[in-house]
Amino acid sequence: MIEEIKNSQQAIDMENKHGAHNYHPLPAVLAKGDGVFLWDVEGKKYYDFLSSYSAVNQGHSHPRILETLKKQAETLTLTSRAFHNNILGPFEKYITEYFGFDKVLAMNSGAEAVESALKIARKWATEKNGVAANAGKVIVAEQNFHGRTTTVISFSSDETAKKNFGPYTPGFIKIPYNDTEALDKILQGEDNIVGFLVEPIQGEAGVYRPDTDYLKKCKEICKKHNVLFIADEIQTGIARTGSLLAVCGDCTCEGHCEKQSTYVEPDILILGKALSGGFYPVSAVLANDHIMEVLTPGTHGSTFGGNPLGAAVALTALEVVKDEKLAQNARKLGQLFRDRMQKFVDKSEFVSLVRGKGLLNAIVVNDSPDSSTAWDICMALKENGLLAKPTHGNIIRFAPPLVITEEQINECCDIIEKTISEFKKK
Repeated sequence: MIEEIKNSQQAIDMENKHGAHNYHPLPAVLAKGDGVFLWDVEGKKYYDFLSSYSAVNQGHSHPRILETLKKQAETLTLTSRAFHNNILGPFEKYITEYFGFDKVLAMNSGAEAVESALKIARKWATEKNGVAANAGKVIVAEQNFHGRTTTVISFSSDETAKKNFGPYTPGFIKIPYNDTEALDKILQGEDNIVGFLVEPIQGEAGVYRPDTDYLKKCKEICKKHNVLFIADEIQTGIARTGSLLAVCGDCTCEGHCEKQSTYVEPDILILGKALSGGFYPVSAVLANDHIMEVLTPGTHGSTFGGNPLGAAVALTALEVVKDEKLAQNARKLGQLFRDRMQKFVDKSEFVSLVRGKGLLNAIVVNDSPDSSTAWDICMALKENGLLAKPTHGNIIRFAPPLVITEEQINECCDIIEKTISEFKKK
């Protein structure tokens, strides 16, 4: 039986005593979520402006996804992949047609999907592209965030995430983000390159948007050198940036569309977070047959990957995005948010910049990354009913659920402007 939590401090003390201290949460102990709102154990109501790092794009406790979860949980939850189940096939058909790929590998966490994509890319390169066995190298961007597994931290720029976790996995080359000349130069000068792994927008690094033609040029360069273009859309995908995927550019379609002039097709696409609808961990790696067919029985697997509960939830989560036009809402309200924040930035001494796309945005606080100013502003926002979190010291990311309304986004802008205007440094 779960011990009853009577107040926030009791919950915080319990976590501190019994849990690993690998996170530094804002001191809000949440007990309920609905749509764009969260409530703490004392009953205080907040706007959620983080969306569990974009895992709840469809909003908290979405009724359609909840009903799917309950219905499937009452029937069949797990078979392992030792047997077939009646939900995995329909999910695989839906997601591959939705995103325009031949095959999907269903996994669980985002980091697990990244690891899977790296394995697939290296096996493809060795068996089909002449790369020497156990010699394949993957190019990555500086300031990347692809997870915190041992392999991923080996090419991370975040010293906190990697310090004293070595020895590190070899086989990765870092180049500056948003630098196509650096990518082309490496591919001209290095042998045994497998592919280029990149986030279309670097979320954890502070919502850095590259040049408009960056992804298109990267794909062209990769194609010229016959290496794989691998897009990590775990945070940016599934309508967050105002299109179905960030690699769709400014396309306004509601699903895969071969006529999109702005679409940059990845050779491997990695999804997670919002694929879960915020209910159950689901991630996916998508690729076409000539790449995915390198996986044969025994070469890769996961007990929970592709389980019927996760597959049912993910299918409904994608349907909700399409049916409720969440990409279109993110595009419209994201522009509204940036327009309002830009007017505020122009007259604020505390905020120097706003940037983003769709409803993945950030403001840069006019202080050192080593200062506590951004954290203190988030604490003040909490007191005023809005939850957000700093990243990289002096940057505050704003990413509400995509079901937010125009009235709500304006109310949240009011809260942010009022909080920062009244803020005083400690």
